[in-house]
Amino acid sequence: MPIGLPRLTTLLIATLLPAAALVAGEAAPPMIGFEAGNARAELALEARFDEQLDAREMRAWLERMSAEPNQVGSPHDKANAEFMLERFRAWGWQAQIETFYVLYPTPTHVALELVGPHRFTAALVEPPIAGDRSSSRTKGVLPPYNVYGADGDVTGELVYVNFGMPDDYKELARRNVSVKGRIVIARYGGGWRGLKPKLAYEHGAIGCIIYSDPRDDGYGAADTYPAGAGRPAAGLQRGSVADMPIYSGDPLTPGIGATKDAPRIDRSAAQSLLKIPVLPISYRDARPFLEALGGPRAPAAWRGGLPFTYHIGPGPARAHLAISSDWAQREIYDVVAKLAGSAYPDQWVLRGNHHDGWVFGADDPLSGNVALMAEMKAIGALAASGWRPKRTLVYASWDGEEAGLLGSTEWVETHAAELAGKAVAYVNSDSNTRGFLGAGGSHTLQRLLNEVAAGVLDPLQAASVLARARAAAIVGASRGAAHTPEERRVAKGLLDGGDLPLEPLGSGSDFTPFLQHAGIPSLHLGFGGSEPGGVYHSLYDSFDHYIKVEDPDLRYGVTLAKVAGHVMLRLADADLVPLRAQDFSATVARYVEEIERYADRIREEAQDNHRLLDEKIYELAVNVTDPVGPPARDADVPYLNFAPLRNAATALGTSARAFDAAYAAALADPARLTPARAAAANGLLAGAERALLGEPGLPGRPWYRHMVYAPGLYTGYGAKTLPAVREAVEERHWSEVGDSVTMTAAALDAYRRALDAATAALR
Repeated sequence: MPIGLPRLTTLLIATLLPAAALVAGEAAPPMIGFEAGNARAELALEARFDEQLDAREMRAWLERMSAEPNQVGSPHDKANAEFMLERFRAWGWQAQIETFYVLYPTPTHVALELVGPHRFTAALVEPPIAGDRSSSRTKGVLPPYNVYGADGDVTGELVYVNFGMPDDYKELARRNVSVKGRIVIARYGGGWRGLKPKLAYEHGAIGCIIYSDPRDDGYGAADTYPAGAGRPAAGLQRGSVADMPIYSGDPLTPGIGATKDAPRIDRSAAQSLLKIPVLPISYRDARPFLEALGGPRAPAAWRGGLPFTYHIGPGPARAHLAISSDWAQREIYDVVAKLAGSAYPDQWVLRGNHHDGWVFGADDPLSGNVALMAEMKAIGALAASGWRPKRTLVYASWDGEEAGLLGSTEWVETHAAELAGKAVAYVNSDSNTRGFLGAGGSHTLQRLLNEVAAGVLDPLQAASVLARARAAAIVGASRGAAHTPEERRVAKGLLDGGDLPLEPLGSGSDFTPFLQHAGIPSLHLGFGGSEPGGVYHSLYDSFDHYIKVEDPDLRYGVTLAKVAGHVMLRLADADLVPLRAQDFSATVARYVEEIERYADRIREEAQDNHRLLDEKIYELAVNVTDPVGPPARDADVPYLNFAPLRNAATALGTSARAFDAAYAAALADPARLTPARAAAANGLLAGAERALLGEPGLPGRPWYRHMVYAPGLYTGYGAKTLPAVREAVEERHWSEVGDSVTMTAAALDAYRRALDAATAALR
């Protein structure tokens, strides 16, 4: 879509300068949740907050906390928790460490060999890099491994499965290649790492190797470290392969906080544990295995950046993979701090970032964690000057996120009853680098995020972070064919003056238990997108790398603290909980339309495919030098009844418009918004999102209860919206569609009734 320069310039000027830059006597811009008379005071408070943020101090914290290996069970992980506890208390917060006891296996023996047609032993070592002081500190560094993969000692023919996602196995079937009884090798990307061994096991494989291809985040994407941000040849990606789309947290205590005396299931019964051994390796180690493969040439889209022709196999390459582990229970340390509210002490606004890494973890997660710490110090200074938030602020630095959102999940499960009565919203961050603001979350919070982002200056350009994010989205959708229909839709909306939309949240960070299990409105914030994540989960995610490549003077760390901190202050101090219902209702209506269009499209595709199969078109189109068989015949797609869902979305839209009108009228008339009326409305709004929790939860995975947002069973981190219905359709479980439609419509109706009650209270 071509972009007219005058039109684009006009749109960006509207978000060029931050809203906090007001001249004396100028009226404050409208702020969702605030009476006009209170908006100026809030902006003044945020300006005082900003003055307390110190990039040099954040840099010092980052260097200290990333100085030693920082994974669960390491001495430095505990030392970091104790350091934060001392700081939080010194800044005036009531703080404590909450300890949980989780299953956390660590490898005692790892080996990978090519045993045919020639021999090669994988090094499985990340050597030191010149100029990176941390890379030579190997004491306490765990070897390459994927936590919660199975132990095993297996030997078999090798098969290359591209990203190892569902569509890749369909391509293998068209080439008559089976992975049954074999070891698969998959490249990182295309979907969450934990799905690769899960799908391999479901297709009969006995082991899984995952490597980082240089095309994706190595020299094919950028100069490699230390010259740039690309992954070096020996760099590899650790990570969890727990089946988090089933449930997150400790595998042995699903739905129950992993306290010392909590009942635990047997390890053999834990659904989130993998069934086959899995190992991550570098592209240096992967090359001999891939070069030794024969069989069909890999499809063009499967070919990576190594300098040879990629083949699929099976064989003649044969691999031997051996992993044994210490399946011990280990302590994790959540550092949790509170600042009591003055008007609504039993309404909690929560903020979190994790502090555990895979090795040093300077980028992931400590770059986000030091922003959280800076917010806490600044808020502590405001409190010391006499200010108090209206609502209670709860800040937490979680442990065990990397293994499977352990610390946050166990805390949410332990405090489930209290959160159900008190939680207003949760704001999450994780790693943070230079670039553009990325934001996902509950769409009721979309307007709040846009207003905050319009009021924070980008540290490198004279524009707000909102203006930069809008421009990036518009330009990204204008580059030839490298865009999706969704990107075009978003760009058009932005050009027409719409808000920057929030992305729906799937999984991959600590918002998951808050939003999708406990039904707490959530935001996930961070900056990035300027460089590939070439040191992600590797030994080289170090302080030296971070200050050289990612955010040298922590300007974007300060900017994250401003955005997240302003969101927290507004959530804490707003006269009415700052949400806009029409953003949510319009998004839900779009999700319903997407499902209906998808069902129509796959019905047409199935009909077209049946004709191609019946008329032998695929056989006639075979390339004799690269033969590919026809795809499998899909069953016919029935006509499905989405009317209850459409009706619920329409009724929700009507109630949302009425609510937003009553909300705006109440804030416009201070005499009308009495303390009693505000308290009644706020009490209803604080718990409204929990109406979207369905019982008994999503089909086959009841731990996930949110009927609008969930990680996909076969996307992992990627979100599935209206997940019960969408996945029933995508997986062609036609008998489940009707019940899923009914359950989802009931949740939307329950949320609508909560809105109607709040509307009545405001009137």
